[in-house]
Amino acid sequence: MNTFERIKEISKERGLNLKKTAIEAGLSENAIYKWKTQTPQSNALQAVADVLGVSVDYLLGNTDDMHANKKDESTVDLIAAHWGIGLDNLSQEEKAIVMARARDYVKGLVDAFESK
Repeated sequence: MNTFERIKEISKERGLNLKKTAIEAGLSENAIYKWKTQTPQSNALQAVADVLGVSVDYLLGNTDDMHANKKDESTVDLIAAHWGIGLDNLSQEEKAIVMARARDYVKGLVDAFESK
């Protein structure tokens, strides 16, 4: 499985399409589609990995371990602590889903404030 296919697969598992994944990562809508034939820049690939809560190594096919990035783990833990939610029993994948939904929520708030 190549990088594009991995991103497509994990995006789908996270409830995202490739367009939304790209936008969440701060890329153009079609950036990920270009990766079918082009090699992504490292900063763009890292941004996608952060959105999906996986490592760049996983996206590149260097490992089959989809472990969440340490940055996302600590952010999820901070969110959980703030709201008094226990996430200890969640898998890394479930924590990544929580992180993606938290990003969507915060992005919606920011968009609402910016539109005023």
